[in-house]
Amino acid sequence: MKIRRCLSFFLLAVLAASVLSLQSLAAEGDAPALPEDPDILAKAALLVDLNTGKAVYAKNEHQELYPASLTKIMTALLVLDAVEDGRLTLDQELTASAVVTTLPADGSTANIKEGEILSVRDLLSCMLVVSANEAADILAEGVAGTVEAFVADMNLKAAALGCQNTHFVNPNGLHDPQHYTSAWDLSLITQAAMEYPVFMEICDTANVVIPATNLSKERNYWTTNHLLSTYRVLGYRNKDAHGIKTGSTSEAGYCLVSSAEKGTKHFLSVIMGAERVVENNVGNIRSFSETTRLFNWGFDNFRYQTILTDHASIQEIPVTLSKTDHVIAEAAEEVEALVPNGLRPDQLERTVDLYHDTLEAPVTAGEKLGTLTLSYGGTVYGTVDLLASHDVEVSRLMVFWRDTGLFFQKTSVRVALAALLVVLVLILLWRLIFSRRRYRYGKSVGRSGAGGYRGRRRH
Repeated sequence: MKIRRCLSFFLLAVLAASVLSLQSLAAEGDAPALPEDPDILAKAALLVDLNTGKAVYAKNEHQELYPASLTKIMTALLVLDAVEDGRLTLDQELTASAVVTTLPADGSTANIKEGEILSVRDLLSCMLVVSANEAADILAEGVAGTVEAFVADMNLKAAALGCQNTHFVNPNGLHDPQHYTSAWDLSLITQAAMEYPVFMEICDTANVVIPATNLSKERNYWTTNHLLSTYRVLGYRNKDAHGIKTGSTSEAGYCLVSSAEKGTKHFLSVIMGAERVVENNVGNIRSFSETTRLFNWGFDNFRYQTILTDHASIQEIPVTLSKTDHVIAEAAEEVEALVPNGLRPDQLERTVDLYHDTLEAPVTAGEKLGTLTLSYGGTVYGTVDLLASHDVEVSRLMVFWRDTGLFFQKTSVRVALAALLVVLVLILLWRLIFSRRRYRYGKSVGRSGAGGYRGRRRH
């Protein structure tokens, strides 16, 4: 008996352990395998999915930092705005003023001289490909008349784009303690500039030839962006990368805004405050190497997936004043999002935000009832409107009883009813009292006088 009992306990223990093990494995299997943090080596870094405008990776994206020549993206945006508005043309020629003589000699330059005449397009090439500081100032004067007026426009444009951590002092990015922006704000500015095809056409140019001018022979320049060319430095070329702009000062460190495209994925990367280090006796400018690492992390670890189907039923909402007691809230559209490879749609957290917990009929099919947010681990992957799936007709009888009940709930009506009740009570009391008085002193007294005498009659 003892052996059988011990064996039974042993088998029960093994069975319990197996169940717990299976539950543990199921729980682990249900948890998505999210990509590891790439830990980008820079003061700030940002990877944005250009198809949705959502951040895929962010590090100190709102921190105010010095942008150096990344400033020229905003300068280019205002120039292209002026071309769009008809205030300039790309072929219009501008004459370099004395502003070119006021810039530091050791800054980035295309060696444009005072009095030299170049087209707006060539000046944009000098500014975006070669990062020429004087080209930025010449364009600023061409758009706004003075550099100071142009800088004011830069700050107005930044505010209009929703930039909250940006203040510009000049159009070229030369260091100034009051000249700063953030990785997130730069992404907003760059996305606005990318709406102009000529911007990416110029930014994605590895080699540009500036035609001869009145003061110079033809000039041949190579980009400062090592992702696009090996002309200056080997080891950084990235065939998936397109543009966009480099920047570096001793205060800002090494900065780079770039885009990359592979298949259906299209990313924008912003790196600010990276360093130049020596690794294995080889120099490494991390603004370039970390940008490529960030792009590869995005390409390798994310995919586009439909996370919610069109017209998907989400929730029943109670309806009053109708024979139909509910309506179904359904998704207004299909939601496709860039999600980690290991995350399934059924693992997403659903947050429903209804305008009303209960509806009153009538309800119209397609009526907006609220929103649904799909997220995981604090990251929002999609938000969609919730619409009524069908019409719900109102019941006239229910409306009548509802209105009747509401009418009698009004204070004024209750007061009037109370007053009427008091009047009725007073009338009843008055009639009761009056009736008793008549009975006592009226007919009843007469009848008593007529028939109450019982003496002898005389004849």
